[in-house]
Amino acid sequence: MDKTLLVVDDALIIRKQIVDAATDAGWTVVGEADNGLTAYELYKLHRPTAMTLDLIMPEHNGISALERIMPEFPEARIVLVSALNQKEILKKAFALGAADFVIKPFRPEVLIDTLETVVGMPT
Repeated sequence: MDKTLLVVDDALIIRKQIVDAATDAGWTVVGEADNGLTAYELYKLHRPTAMTLDLIMPEHNGISALERIMPEFPEARIVLVSALNQKEILKKAFALGAADFVIKPFRPEVLIDTLETVVGMPT
């Protein structure tokens, strides 16, 4: 199975860290976005195997992206990658369909293990 990834974070340095970890592990990064609206458009275009998603971003945040993506693509495998530690926002994200959560700063192997686990989950 091809492992394609969409990386969504408003911080360029975090996107680069995720892209580097993913490509080193054999993933193909099909796009990068810095807000939830662009994330939705790129998800629709590429239909990646998985997506990483920051929750706190200007304009359209991660919750906004989940609200757009999950109803249309319920099979989406979205891993939250955020420094956020607020239970209510995390609960909402999981209720909307997020598959897992990795806390920033992250170790590359933790991110990759999480992505591999998530894509192995039954739809």
